[in-house]
Amino acid sequence: MVLWLKGVTFNVTTVDMKRKPEILKNIAPGAQPPFLRFGDEVRTDINKIEEFMEETLCPPKYPKLAARNPESHTAGLDVFAKFSAYIKNSNPGANQVLERAFSKALRTLDTYMLTPLPAEIDENSAEDETVSHRKFLDGDELTLADCNLLPKLHIVQVVCEKYRGFKIPQEFSGIYRYLQNAYQREEFVNTCPIASEIELAYAEVAKPLK
Repeated sequence: MVLWLKGVTFNVTTVDMKRKPEILKNIAPGAQPPFLRFGDEVRTDINKIEEFMEETLCPPKYPKLAARNPESHTAGLDVFAKFSAYIKNSNPGANQVLERAFSKALRTLDTYMLTPLPAEIDENSAEDETVSHRKFLDGDELTLADCNLLPKLHIVQVVCEKYRGFKIPQEFSGIYRYLQNAYQREEFVNTCPIASEIELAYAEVAKPLK
């Protein structure tokens, strides 16, 4: 997704991680994708990979993707962690508590999406801008913050509905607006896995309540 937004030409090669090609074992022994090799250096931390691409693929040839507002990078930070705890739980007695914690994390993200950013507030206007209408986390253009969060939200939607019958509440209009705008961008829809692949990947991760 980052490479697509940067306008870089790239190839995608699919591999079976249960039967890893020798080249992968040699590049980063013990590491799981994604990882990046540039020259003799190998980076396996996703944040370090993003930082490297942002520094290397930089203006004027490539667009800058860093968010202007630091809060955009941390918005939704708890969503995937709370989702993971919720979906991996097999104890019916703990389900409600974990679902509430997950919903609280979603609400925090929704609040951020509905709260105007400094750039949306017109100090010369007589009327206060109380609700944000921006398309993405940091404005109307996709940034690194979206590249990090959107794939996770897509997984959350698919897995929760499939294995818990849980849908993101309709009252979270900020999240729904965010996802709706994301699904209209080819950079996102063409780089995230389809629902059936996600369901298969989580078939053993999502624990049935018993």
